[in-house]
Amino acid sequence: MKFAKQYLETIEGVELYPIISLLIFFSFFVVLFWWVFTAKKDYIQQVSQMPLNEDKNDNENQNRYTS
Repeated sequence: MKFAKQYLETIEGVELYPIISLLIFFSFFVVLFWWVFTAKKDYIQQVSQMPLNEDKNDNENQNRYTS
């Protein structure tokens, strides 16, 4: 760890990188949280049913081509 610490101490302005990383991380989750609470319920319902509908459609298509 000594090598990394000594190397990072030589970089000018290195203390900004953790702050920027934290701001990006925090901003992402704030935007995601805002989107979750403002998303239309119809859209959420439709998207939540997609995997189930896809399996049903795949089975129907598979039966159609094998018969």
